[in-house]
Amino acid sequence: MNKKNSIGLSHIFLDLENPIDLFKIWMSEAEKNEINDPNALSLATANKDNEPSVRMVLLKGLSLKGFVFYTNLNSPKSIDLKNNPKAAMCFHWKSLQRQVRISGNINQVSHEEADNYFNSRPYESRIGAWASDQSKAMDKREDFLKDIEKFKKKYENEKNLPRPKHWSGWCLNPSSIEFWLGDQYRIHERLKYNKVSNNWKKEILYP
Repeated sequence: MNKKNSIGLSHIFLDLENPIDLFKIWMSEAEKNEINDPNALSLATANKDNEPSVRMVLLKGLSLKGFVFYTNLNSPKSIDLKNNPKAAMCFHWKSLQRQVRISGNINQVSHEEADNYFNSRPYESRIGAWASDQSKAMDKREDFLKDIEKFKKKYENEKNLPRPKHWSGWCLNPSSIEFWLGDQYRIHERLKYNKVSNNWKKEILYP
């Protein structure tokens, strides 16, 4: 029996007022079904000339404030966000035939939050944050590997490895979140939450 929620969509959309709560449930199900990186998402930004750019990043934090990822603050995505602090995210879980699209304003996380996440990473990943001049052209890969070894010598104590000032996180505070469920013959189901005066309003979209 194809159960429905109160507005006629599949019961997997539930009847929640806050889309963050629904996202957490869908993410939990993705973590059980997706083979690799259920927290992978496409992140779209635009530069000061309104030229779009998209890439894959990993979701590393989620709260009522929004969706958090970490990166080099001198990377192209960070430069885009400094000039135009709006972004969009898209999660796609093929095994579940589900997708979530999110858009909104973006802010840098606090130093404390960035420190806490940085210190939770493996030693080699933290060293990589120091050694990589992210997205810049390199003459040869051996130079990068030498820099890795240089920073390993500088920070031999794994417990005393500070976070680089050029590395931190961004938090997307959503103004809209859309949940998509695939169906045969493209008769998909879509539920969109729009934020209006700090409250969420639902609407059903045509596929």
